[in-house]
Amino acid sequence: MPPSPLTVQYKEATGSTITTDIYLPPLRASAHGAATKNPVLINIHGGVFMLGHSRMVSMPQIDDCLARNWIVVVPNHRLCPQVNILEGPITDCRDLLAWIYDGHLDAFLAGDSAQHVHGRQFQVDMDRVMAFGTSSGGTLALSLGYDVPRPVAAILDFYGAVHFTHPFWTQPLPDVARTLPSLDPAFLNKVYDEFPVPTDSSISLEGQTEVGTAKGPNFSRPRDAFALTQVANGTVLQACYPGRDVREIDPVVQVGENFPPTFIVHGDQDTKVTIEVSRELWRVLREKGVECGMVEVPGEDHTFAMGMKVGSRTWELQRQGFDFLERVV
Repeated sequence: MPPSPLTVQYKEATGSTITTDIYLPPLRASAHGAATKNPVLINIHGGVFMLGHSRMVSMPQIDDCLARNWIVVVPNHRLCPQVNILEGPITDCRDLLAWIYDGHLDAFLAGDSAQHVHGRQFQVDMDRVMAFGTSSGGTLALSLGYDVPRPVAAILDFYGAVHFTHPFWTQPLPDVARTLPSLDPAFLNKVYDEFPVPTDSSISLEGQTEVGTAKGPNFSRPRDAFALTQVANGTVLQACYPGRDVREIDPVVQVGENFPPTFIVHGDQDTKVTIEVSRELWRVLREKGVECGMVEVPGEDHTFAMGMKVGSRTWELQRQGFDFLERVV
């Protein structure tokens, strides 16, 4: 397990205090005792844009990144549907990137609040800031490669939601629908009454097992019920990007020739985000001449990152994505 993270606010938006967790690698003093410049990995949690928080990420993956001497930054962001995907999660993650590039992470690590973990010994290598995310977090990681003043240096996308014009995104998922109780629409709409817009929820889709377990949704909470209903009905984009053109936020459409090097990891048995959408993203990346790669993980469904065992075949396959980041930056 990695050490406990530092936590700092990077943004405030209409009453929402938005924080990020910061995990620091083992201290390695330079030959002259000066601060060490470290690559930074922005690690964005999943949760269908409506669920999750910064602690709902794979701790073994963070350990692996710290062993590579990376600083790992795990942000919270505002959750849909009170804000849409672009104006909420994407904007927050882009503001975090700007917060890093503007020197605020360096300033935090040099400040008194970080002294107890020798924060003064770390500096950000601004040329090696990378983005990684799982599921909806993969979409958000990809958003740091376009429509920003300075993109990240490389991106790792685990089974992200992309290719929004694919028919999959409007198809109901009967297996999810069967897990839902009868829910009153008026109860579901109570999610819109939450103020300020929340930046965390008690569950995500990462690592859930079955309804009723400690990791499963609680349908007495409007947010849980609302989010899973949208997944079941095939209306996630309609709920989280209402009245807008989904191509505005679709990496498959937005990828250009100068897009950062990108690696994709996707389970070939994914029932929540069909692997076909990642294959299309990979095709477009290659068509545009972007340095890229993709691993299809045999037998794995959605959100496998939270359940995989260190040293397993799945573990070794997914590590190819982190090896790609290390190589290209």
